[in-house]
Amino acid sequence: MKILIVKLSAIGDVIHTLPALCALRRHWPGARIDWVVEEAAADLVAGHPDLDRVIVSRRKAWILDWRDRARRAGTLAEINRFVGELRRTRYDLVLDFQALLKSALVVALARGRRKVGFGRGLEHMEHSYHVLTEGIRPPSMEVHALTRNLMMVQALGVPVAEVAYRLPVTDADRSAVGNILKESGVDESRPLVAINPVAQWPTKLWPEERFALLADRLLERYDASVVFTGGGGDRRVVERIIGTMKRPALDLSGRTSLKQLAALYQRARLVISTDTGPMHLAAAAGTPVVALFGPTAPWRTGPFGPGHHIVRAPAPCAPCFKRRCQAGGCMNRIPVERVLAAVEKVGLSI
Repeated sequence: MKILIVKLSAIGDVIHTLPALCALRRHWPGARIDWVVEEAAADLVAGHPDLDRVIVSRRKAWILDWRDRARRAGTLAEINRFVGELRRTRYDLVLDFQALLKSALVVALARGRRKVGFGRGLEHMEHSYHVLTEGIRPPSMEVHALTRNLMMVQALGVPVAEVAYRLPVTDADRSAVGNILKESGVDESRPLVAINPVAQWPTKLWPEERFALLADRLLERYDASVVFTGGGGDRRVVERIIGTMKRPALDLSGRTSLKQLAALYQRARLVISTDTGPMHLAAAAGTPVVALFGPTAPWRTGPFGPGHHIVRAPAPCAPCFKRRCQAGGCMNRIPVERVLAAVEKVGLSI
């Protein structure tokens, strides 16, 4: 049995597909299972114990490089190598968990006896069903994204006994995080709280000054060690937040890989985050999450599982699923006190 999973991006979406991978492996323990993923999320599946091969697409880099005439020949050669690697194996089953045009192209290029995904009717699917040999009846978008992925494999007769991620975090990742915390003077006898303050959509952002006030309150009330996380491009935001705080906090933005970030979250007592990929990584790591939601729906894409708490803005237009807002921004309606109340509910103790 040879299976190809197509889930290219983004970080949260890839995390939501890991339980389906684990279910497939439990059902077909001797199968060969490969995964096509884009570069930004590849670290989440590289080395996963249930995968045999990871095929990395550098789609975004190829688009940028193609604009440079001097790089076109090299870019075309790299794309050809990717297609050759993709088509090297004839799969018994190709699963499109993305349901977008970019994944449909990969599915169309792959050699597979059965090409399965959700059929016509799934919201935002960009007519991806045209390349399938079998279309599964699509579920409602009001069902959580992780559950929708499990429903796809269940439609193939694969039982789902549990939700497991099996994040490929290694001892080296844990050791690297431990060294960073030790060298930064973090006292791990105190409760470790990680805050992820940035998101891709402007409408998902919470005011920076409130993150600063929240962090100071956590330091004062719980004697916590506060660590800010994010990508390298988030560093200026994190620096501004820490710069307005009254007490010190650690900036780890851009200093960890995704696996190291998961290792950090595993050590944390609590993660506070906007609606973004690291929020899902924290949930997958088994750490309680306080998630701040505005324009999106937590029942669709909130931190999955028990023990988490959602803080939402009381806006009549939410969720609007818009990247731009003309109504003043619903995230601005969330006061610091409501987030602190959620921290109490998830059980952060001194």
